[in-house]
Amino acid sequence: MLRSLLIANRGEIARRVMRTARRLHIRTIAVYSDADANALHVSEADEAVCIGAPPARESYLVHQKILDAAKSTGAEAIHPGYGLVSENAQFADAVKAAGLIWVGPPASAIRAMGLKDAAKKLMTAAGVPVTPGYLGENQNEKNLHQEADLIGYPVLIKAVAGGGGKGMRRVDAASEFLAAIASAKREAAASFGDDRVLIEKYVTRPRHIEVQVFGDQHGNAVHLFERDCSLQRRHQKVIEEAPAPGMDEKTRAAVCDAAVKAAKAIKYEGAGTVEFIADASEGLRADRIWFMEMNTRLQVEHPVTETITGQDLVEWQLRVASGEPLPLKQSELKITGYAMEARLYAENPATGFLPSTGPLTHFRMPTNVRVDSAVEEGGEVTPFYDPMIAKIIASGSTRAEAAARLGAACAEVEVWPVRTNAAFLRRALADDDFKAGKIDTAFIEQRLDRLVPKVEPSPSVLQAAARARIALNPHANNASPWSQLQGFRVCAQPDSRVRLHAGATTYDIRIEKRLPPMIGQKVGEDIVVFDGGDTFAFSLLGNHAADSGIVASGSIKSPMPGRVISVKVQAGDAVSKGQALVILEAMKMEHTLTAPFNGKVASIAVSEGGQAVEGMVLVVIEEAK
Repeated sequence: MLRSLLIANRGEIARRVMRTARRLHIRTIAVYSDADANALHVSEADEAVCIGAPPARESYLVHQKILDAAKSTGAEAIHPGYGLVSENAQFADAVKAAGLIWVGPPASAIRAMGLKDAAKKLMTAAGVPVTPGYLGENQNEKNLHQEADLIGYPVLIKAVAGGGGKGMRRVDAASEFLAAIASAKREAAASFGDDRVLIEKYVTRPRHIEVQVFGDQHGNAVHLFERDCSLQRRHQKVIEEAPAPGMDEKTRAAVCDAAVKAAKAIKYEGAGTVEFIADASEGLRADRIWFMEMNTRLQVEHPVTETITGQDLVEWQLRVASGEPLPLKQSELKITGYAMEARLYAENPATGFLPSTGPLTHFRMPTNVRVDSAVEEGGEVTPFYDPMIAKIIASGSTRAEAAARLGAACAEVEVWPVRTNAAFLRRALADDDFKAGKIDTAFIEQRLDRLVPKVEPSPSVLQAAARARIALNPHANNASPWSQLQGFRVCAQPDSRVRLHAGATTYDIRIEKRLPPMIGQKVGEDIVVFDGGDTFAFSLLGNHAADSGIVASGSIKSPMPGRVISVKVQAGDAVSKGQALVILEAMKMEHTLTAPFNGKVASIAVSEGGQAVEGMVLVVIEEAK
């Protein structure tokens, strides 16, 4: 077994790997950027090394800095986690060339599956069914447009070197193709340094089914069953579960056997995931499931597989990297119960899921389920990295039980002033169609109105806020002293009122006798009430910060810190409502700011390549008269 391990990653996955390493008495070494100096993965490691400035391209993605850190600390092996350098064949080669153990698959396997077009050709040769599409080398946009026309719309553009939804666009009509291909290529180049794409037929009722596979250095390969990752938004997974609902044993055997066949075809070692797209229009059928890609690393959603199999997949990785055979044979692996995972993101669903950054003044996670978190109270969510701040995992003897437990756990989340998607997750898990297993990758998009409703504070929320205000300062009531005599008569109860503000809304709240079932509390300068994952903040002073990047005057403000990657208009241009004005990049995603109404561009305050800070006015639009 290894004696020391450097984790070339950050946040939740770095902490997850360390947890297993400590149990196996392996010394752990963390690397960190200046932005992560106070992060949990740094304080929890046995040793830590700073490797540069906050942008990942100046720290976590610089191979030599990681190798130098390993050398200076005497690390025996490097675990890449997921994302960042985890699927970089060049880095895997460099690790081995430095005399270190790479906790991952061989560089040859990463290369074989790293380019989606080559991977599909390889899988076809190995007898694994693949989705119809264009895998050619001609990347001329006119040629790609013609190929898409031949395939037939809708089609899916995917970055050849991609993953995590980056560089991926659905195109429903020929007229939309050129704009989509330009955006996909730009995002692919920014994320992977490679703007090449492939095109495949878009399945109109797709389910995302993936199989966890494991190989060792002795030629053995097994699967640890499937996961369903169909609940996605913008191609990013939101809720994952295992086993897949509606999967019968015959279909499971066909899909899982195909995954093992794929792993053996490239002499795979370590943890990997073979991803399939299923046409769910007639349920899950073996002849309607096709290979999409292989992720040559541990997945974010690996905890659901650990839960249903009782195995520690990080331990399996470390044992395989140490040269040991797989811990179990295929016949020894069984499914027990059901498990679900929800990804808690620092984002605000009410503003189109824009990322939310800032200090974590208040941070409470559920205690009766597994929580793999990246942060803690007093920490900070920065704009430099992925917005996922925690994973919440629940299990049960039935799928319904697992979903109910996970929904209840999401309802217990309390985070402020950073916004999260906790209430959105709770509503998705409680949706009747989700509970019935009627899911596909369009599930969220088709139900956004009910998953992200406009929520007003309930009477109980208002009562909790008012009582919290009175408890903090009994004499801070906004009304005049004489107003306290309303209804004054012999033996009457005092009539106490409190005035609070939420955005542009003012609430005059009369304190009721009965204590509400929830508690309001002071967090920073706000009185905050948490209710089922929703968060309501009240201020005594009014003019509470609005969430929107648009103000009534037509000033388009940056809703987050980010880099300006495209300015689509010029001063004096006529614009229509909904027209793209500026594209920002933050937390590894593109965000398009649009015109709030028909008008003319009065001024532009930014240029391409510039940095925007939260609240900065980017463009001013004058309304058409």
